[in-house]
Formats: sequence, C-alpha cells, structure tokens
Amino acid sequence: MSRLDSPRYTFIFATVMCVVCAALVSVAAVSLAPRQKANARLYMEKNVLVAAGLVAPGQNVGLGDVERVFQSDIKVRLVDFATGKLVPEGERNARDYDQRAARSDPAASREAPANDAGIKRVANRGVVYFVMKDGKVDQMVISVEGLGMWGTIYGFLALDKDAVTVRGITYYDHRETPGLGGEIGNPAWQAMWKGRRGYDDRGNARITVIKGQAGPPETDPLSVDGLSGATITSNAVTRLMRFWLSEDGYGRFLNRFRERKEVL
Repeated sequence: MSRLDSPRYTFIFATVMCVVCAALVSVAAVSLAPRQKANARLYMEKNVLVAAGLVAPGQNVGLGDVERVFQSDIKVRLVDFATGKLVPEGERNARDYDQRAARSDPAASREAPANDAGIKRVANRGVVYFVMKDGKVDQMVISVEGLGMWGTIYGFLALDKDAVTVRGITYYDHRETPGLGGEIGNPAWQAMWKGRRGYDDRGNARITVIKGQAGPPETDPLSVDGLSGATITSNAVTRLMRFWLSEDGYGRFLNRFRERKEVL
C-alpha cells in the first residue's frame, strides 16, 4: 500500500478527485440545462411583452404570468427572410427557435449583405410575435440587433397592425456606456419611440435617431431624440433599425403583411 505522503498516492488522489469533480460538474450542467433554457426564454419573452407595452419595464413577472399572456394573447410564428413568407406552423415550434443561435449556425444562416449596421450574418428565419386582440392582430414584435460602440445591441421593436407605426421598443442586451449610450435602456427614452413611423411615404425605412430634439410624432414621425454625448450609439440604433426594417431583414414580410398577403 502506498504511503500517504508518497508521490504515487498524491497522483492517484488528485486523479480520483479530478474525475469525481468532473462528473459532478457534468451532472449539474445536464440537470440544470432545462431550467437555464426556461429562464432564458422567460427573459426574452418578458422583453417581448415590455416592447408591446403589456409589461412595464422592471415589473416583476414570473414564468406563469408570461405563459398565461402568451397562451391567451400571443401567436409566435417564423418568417423566411428570403421570401417574406410565414413558415407553416407545423414545421417548427417558433417559441423554441433561437434566432441568435441560428445566426451562428452556417446551416441555418447566410452571410449578410453589405450594410453599415455591423451585421455579418443573418439567420434564414426570424421570429415574429403577434399580439392578438379580439382574434385579430393588434401589433407585432420583431427582433433587432446591430453593432453598437462596444458590442452588439439586442432588442425588440413593436409595430402597430399597420406594420409601420412604432408601438414600443426595448433593448435587453448591450454594452453601451452607462449614462451615455447606455441610455438606450432608459424607459423614458424608449417611450419617445411610440407613435413614430419606421417608413416614409414611399415605403423606405427612414426612422432616424437625430442629433438634438425631435418634434412630436404627429409632425416629425421619422425622428427620435438623440442621446446626448452618444453620437456613435445613436447612429448605431438608426442603422440597425433600418437594416431590420429593410428587405435584408423583416421588410419583405412586413410589406406582404401590409398588402394582406400574409394572414394568420
């Protein structure tokens, strides 16, 4: 039998401990995976509801609360970006679809066309959250993202049933400078988007975060107040919004919806 202070005993003990610890970590990772996935979806879907104005920013809502709203008032569908058509419902569970993960999968994404939003790849399909009222679409929420000053900005944009007018926005993941570009997460600034228009009268994506103060939505519908001292972030938000409203993003689908070629 090896002595407790011998090199052989030390090596065997260290090896056994490494194997045991690795096994414990593996078991923990596997057992916690469903909970982590559920929490990630809860976070995303809560922000969808914030963008749509169904949940207040910072409001404490649980999985059961979100599930009830989704079951009663939300229809989740996938859109084929290339055609602008809705993917048949039975083909895939849209609520389980991870658009960010798909973007990183070569088999489920494509190289993005040249753009100034810093977007390198685009998933072949995108998620649309339809908010229903009395059996009809009241508004829809789409996913938006683009390169900010320090990293990628991720958010949701809610559009009215006319697929033009902004109902709300939220940014749920970004690295912008606190107090400057980080103000994109401020509910007061986000509220300024309500009533603005994503497109001009010719159907071009023209929503712009300007330098300075914008007029009211009724007279200045294509402009949003700039972020003081954060020109780079302001420009980044303009670019990412225009990209996802264009035909490179959700534009084809939104145009089909406006023309009533896509009906739930």
